Parts: sequence; C-alpha cells; structure tokens
Amino acid sequence: MAQSKKTSSPVQAARRFRTTVVFVALAAILLVFLVLNICIGSISVPLEDLSSILFGGASVENDLSVAYKVVWQIRLPRIIAATVLGGALALSGFLLQTFFNNPIAGPYILGISSGAKLVVAIVMIMGTGHGLVLGSWALIIAAFIGAMLSMAFVLAISHRVRSMGILIVAGVMVGYICSAITEFFITFASDQHIANLHDWSVGSFSGIGWNDVTVMVAVVLAASALTFGLAKPIGAYQLGESYSQSMGVNVKVFRVLLILLSSLLAATVTAYAGPVSFVGIAVPHLIKSFLKSAKPLLVIPACFLGGAIFCLGCDLIARTIFAPTELSISAVTAVFGAPVVIALMLKRRQGRD
Repeated sequence: MAQSKKTSSPVQAARRFRTTVVFVALAAILLVFLVLNICIGSISVPLEDLSSILFGGASVENDLSVAYKVVWQIRLPRIIAATVLGGALALSGFLLQTFFNNPIAGPYILGISSGAKLVVAIVMIMGTGHGLVLGSWALIIAAFIGAMLSMAFVLAISHRVRSMGILIVAGVMVGYICSAITEFFITFASDQHIANLHDWSVGSFSGIGWNDVTVMVAVVLAASALTFGLAKPIGAYQLGESYSQSMGVNVKVFRVLLILLSSLLAATVTAYAGPVSFVGIAVPHLIKSFLKSAKPLLVIPACFLGGAIFCLGCDLIARTIFAPTELSISAVTAVFGAPVVIALMLKRRQGRD
C-alpha cells in the first residue's frame, strides 16, 4: 500500500504541474491577444497609452479623443464578444461531444448553427420589413428555436441510425439546406439591410454594441455556470449510462440539460455573430490533448479559455490581414480548425485499424 502511494505521488504531481502550466499559458495567451486586439487596427493605439485610455476617464477622452472612441465604442465591445462567444462555442461543442460520445460532433457540423441562422434571418427580415427594431433577447430566442429544431432533426436521425458517420452527413446536409434557404431570404431582403445580413450570415463579430454585450455576457455566463455545475454528472456520463445511473444521475433529465445548454450556447453565438465554423470541434480536442485529461472540472474552464483565445486570434487576423477589407470569421476559423478535425478523424481511423 505504501509502495503504491509512493509510485502514484510523482504521477499526480506531474498531472498537477501540467494542469497548472496549461491554465497559466491559456491565461497569458488570452491577455496577449486582448492587448493585441485593442492596439492593432486601422488606427493603432500605442501600448503606452493603453492604460490611460482604459482607466483614465473623461480627461483622457478629450486628450486622445479618436483613440478613446475607437477603443471604447468599437474594439472593446467586439473583443468582449469574441471572448465570450468563442468560449460559448467551445463549451457547446464539448457538450455535444459528450452527448453523442463522439469528438467530431459540433454545432456547426451537425447543422445546429445553420438552423439558428435560418430562423434569425427570417425574423430579422420580417421585423425590419415591418419597421420593427429587434432587441437582443428576440434574436437569442429566435436562434434558440432554430437550434432546437435542427437538434430535434439530428436526434430523430440518431434514433434511426447508429452510425455516427451517417449522423454527421445528415447534419452537414441540414446545414447546407438551412444555409441555402437563408441565402434565398437574404436575396429578397431590402437593399439597405442586405449588406448587414450578408456579413452576419457568413460570420462576423463586427457591429456589436455595449447593449448586445450586456445580454450575451449574462446568457453565456449563466449557461457556463450551469455547465460547470454539471461537471460531476458529465464525468460519470463519460464512463457510460449504466455507470452514471449507478452514481445517481437521472440520465433522461441529464441528456435534456445537455441539449438545452448546448443549443442555448450555440444559439447565442449565432444570434450575434452568425455561424462560426470548427471552433466547437477543434478547441475541446486541443484542450484535452494539452491537459492529457477529459475531466470536466478541468476541461470546461479550459475550453472556455481556449475558445476565447481561438476566436480572438482569428478575429484579429480576419480584420487586419487584408485591411481595410475584412474577412468573415468563419473563413479564418476554418483555416485553423479544419486541419485539427482532419487530424482527429485520421487518428480515429488509425485507432480502428
């Protein structure tokens, strides 16, 4: 017994050290990307002026009026949105991968983001056509309805077929159909709204204001807190339904919670930024690889940090690499996220062989 304690102690110490290093590295990278996103752009903000702009108050607004307005009115809302929505997307992917017990499941691949996009586009076009101003809550509710409709279709397919490959193909087809219908509606929207709708439909963090930030932060943080509260049931569920039932987990209620939380997180992202690809698949896989662990108590907060970093970095590239022309966020996330998914599929293939 004493011998087993001696041998396990170095292993546990190594795991704790790895975990600490990963979280410290994630926090440091997040801080670096936050600073870079504030300072870099069409109007550069000197690093030495950053603290004055952020904490200097009204006197600084007069001295550095242009930089102050750019940071507070444009960049900070966009940065917070990319941070919060990136974390939400990564958590949504983690919950879907847990639900389907497959690392390739994600809100974009399964068509959930596309379903949310379709309903939001219809509501936006109908609302603006009748002179209505839609608030943040209306967009989130519309996106949630679309996400749940797509999820219902995916679940119906999953009950009929046991092959995850067929389920993924069905989700991709749902995504294409929803995207095609969305483009059809956007084509017949009024000219003054087509540009904004098009930018949103391909994925973008631009145009987000402080009112939007307040609502999205409230929704995402509440859903993330509930997800973290489910860490222990998720850990039991990862070991199988029978084991989780033996641990006192109500599997039916638990699965419903996973669906609702993953759909709400994905819907919030789509309501504000449109569909953002591959983040929900790539980030959870990378985080598990870095941590060498699938423990939800570690993976959930790390996924949120990883998703925030991923989206902040991709958004920085999207708005600066071909400035003043801005790329869609999904174009950049696909470039970096798709290779991770391909590597994951090849690894699973080699494991089966």
